[in-house]
Amino acid sequence: MDTTPLYDLSPIARLMLLGVVVALGPLIWIWMRNRDATPLRRLQALTVLTLFLTFDLVLFGAFTRLTDSGLGCPDWPGCYGKASPVGAHAEITAAQNAMPTGPVTHGKAWVEMLHRYLATGVGVLVVTIAVVSWLEWWRLRRAGARGEAAVVHPAWPLLTLFWVCLQGAFGAWTVTMKLFPAIVVAHLVGGIVLLVLLCVLAVRYTRAFNGRPQVPLRPVLRAGVWLVFALVGGQVLLGGWVSTNYAVLACTQFPQCQGSWWPAMDFRQGFELWRPLGLLRDGSNISFAALTAIHYVHRLFAYVVFVALGLLAWRLWRVAGLARAARWIAFLAFWQFATGLSNVVLGWPLVAAVSHTGGAAALVVALAWVLASSRRDAAAGLAPAPNRLSESSSSV
Repeated sequence: MDTTPLYDLSPIARLMLLGVVVALGPLIWIWMRNRDATPLRRLQALTVLTLFLTFDLVLFGAFTRLTDSGLGCPDWPGCYGKASPVGAHAEITAAQNAMPTGPVTHGKAWVEMLHRYLATGVGVLVVTIAVVSWLEWWRLRRAGARGEAAVVHPAWPLLTLFWVCLQGAFGAWTVTMKLFPAIVVAHLVGGIVLLVLLCVLAVRYTRAFNGRPQVPLRPVLRAGVWLVFALVGGQVLLGGWVSTNYAVLACTQFPQCQGSWWPAMDFRQGFELWRPLGLLRDGSNISFAALTAIHYVHRLFAYVVFVALGLLAWRLWRVAGLARAARWIAFLAFWQFATGLSNVVLGWPLVAAVSHTGGAAALVVALAWVLASSRRDAAAGLAPAPNRLSESSSSV
């Protein structure tokens, strides 16, 4: 009988210390590269780097989930009450000997703990951003720089810090609730939301440092960006539900599924949200028809999202200052199609699966960047096209 407590807070101080050590590398690198720069420039560089590292963390989280390493250490925040798998060597060995292909092995324990170390390091970086943002905002306010102070207001980084804490809680519940599907999806979505918050911060600090104005967009086009952003967010939710329920291989053909355009599906079971992994709320096993429904809904919605992304990229291509973002959106749409197709026809290879998660995260960041870099302008585009393009180019 496993007597390991679900929550063991004794190693949390050591885990936090390891997070500080992980964060010291990026902090020292930013300081050395920008030691002669202004505080605002250092803040901007730190935010961009934290955004990049958080994206890497999302990828590593997908790798952790897809290698079945989420329960490599069955307690939280340590590993059998220790700060690393080294101290838990005996417990991990016993679990591995009892079940060699089970959830607890030395390799899976290291993958899980490395994910926690990286997450803690990102948390330390977000804390640093929040503190420095507050100090910089206060400095600008005292200097009378009202415009810049508004751009770097610390409310947004404080919200980001709150979200990091919430994300850490979902990470703990992912382990202690034994990969409960709804919690796993919430943890994935939490990582995506953290990327969005950091992206907005990075854009705001870059604007404050470079003095770049927001790109004016017609109300219809800006509403279209919001609509596509919402569609991609919904598709991320569906993709997370497919992955956490291991429903990718319910359909191994394309464009048909199980030799049919409309295979046998059980939507009620498939989208029963609050239940254990592989089971229904009443304790019975989830049916294959339910897994098929989960997979096929994600696939059908992908067609809608792909068309919407293509139309949006085409419209943004014609807006000065957003052409590069349009190229990224178009590229990532095709990337998602290719990696999603590879998952189906190649039997869900690890590289394609992680790449598919990375593409989804990158798409969300690209769309968030467009929204943060633009503003609604009812007068945008009313002037003659050549003059408007030249004005936008000079301002950007």
